[in-house]
Amino acid sequence: MFIRNCWYVAAWDHELLSDTLLARTIIGEPLLFYRMGDGTPVAMADRCCHRHAPLSQGRKEGDCVRCLYHGLKFEPGGRCVEVPGQDSVPATLHQRTYPVVQRGRWVWVWMGDAALADEALISDDFSLQHPDWHYRPGYMHTAADYRLICDNLLDFSHLSFVHEKTLGGSTAIAQAKPVVEHLPRGLRVSRDVRNTVPAPYHARLGNFTGQVNRHMTYDCVVPGILLLQAEVKPADTPDGDPQGALRMRSCQALTPETAGSTHYFFMQSHNFRPDDATVTEALYQSVAQAFAEDKRVIEAQQRLIDLGGVDTVPMKFIAADAALVKFRRLIEQLMAEEQAPSLTPKQQPQETV
Repeated sequence: MFIRNCWYVAAWDHELLSDTLLARTIIGEPLLFYRMGDGTPVAMADRCCHRHAPLSQGRKEGDCVRCLYHGLKFEPGGRCVEVPGQDSVPATLHQRTYPVVQRGRWVWVWMGDAALADEALISDDFSLQHPDWHYRPGYMHTAADYRLICDNLLDFSHLSFVHEKTLGGSTAIAQAKPVVEHLPRGLRVSRDVRNTVPAPYHARLGNFTGQVNRHMTYDCVVPGILLLQAEVKPADTPDGDPQGALRMRSCQALTPETAGSTHYFFMQSHNFRPDDATVTEALYQSVAQAFAEDKRVIEAQQRLIDLGGVDTVPMKFIAADAALVKFRRLIEQLMAEEQAPSLTPKQQPQETV
């Protein structure tokens, strides 16, 4: 169901303060996150190995955490260092811990084989930490399979319909054909939309009086990280001329909570009018409203899928599905490789286009 050997976004940095015990379920596993005294994040199984009480309902004691059911105390590496009323501590009293790092403002956790936890695989979320880009962080919980949200992100033609009054504004987006390129662990999708009306929120921010050209390029990499660059400018502006352009970046992370629920971390940043906090807030409110529109559609889609019958009445495909089909195949390929690690490269499942 899930890729294990990859990095998942677990939290924004502000969710994990020095005194926080944060409970968050990721790919069906309940985890506890907290920080040591020096700020280093810790990720540990949230079930106490004694009687499976949640450690997140315990308390921090220095760099350790104590279960407040029977008082067992665990150090950051997961080893139990104290059992009240017991002179010695069996080595079997040990919590599983997970590789965890903070990059920029996201805390990432590796859910698979710790020996394979390569930090080079963490996506380059440039604008999350660059001082020239301004944004307000967002989070949304969605009661749906994360792959349905990936499908949504990989086909921006839905902007013309789901987001007609927010991010869309015109059917021209659906009519513009995307260019899809392969990346080592994902896809790059580009879409040019020319001589169209600006989206409602672009019109407010850019004071556009006529038609515009819109360009969107984004990488979508496993498990579900989207890094987008978008530009909107007057249609009569020559290509390559930045005059009058609005440039924005978006970082979005889909982290499966369970088979039917997803943590959605997002932001929309800007480098124009950098000292105007109202621009930052307007961008946040616009995308939050649009993502709520997506949420309604996708959760309704999930409810219909849960009713069953999809095997006898399968989904039909159209040309706009090319990117999402390729991405689903990549997910399936990576899961198959994890389940059969001894296969030679010639025996590994191959993606077909």
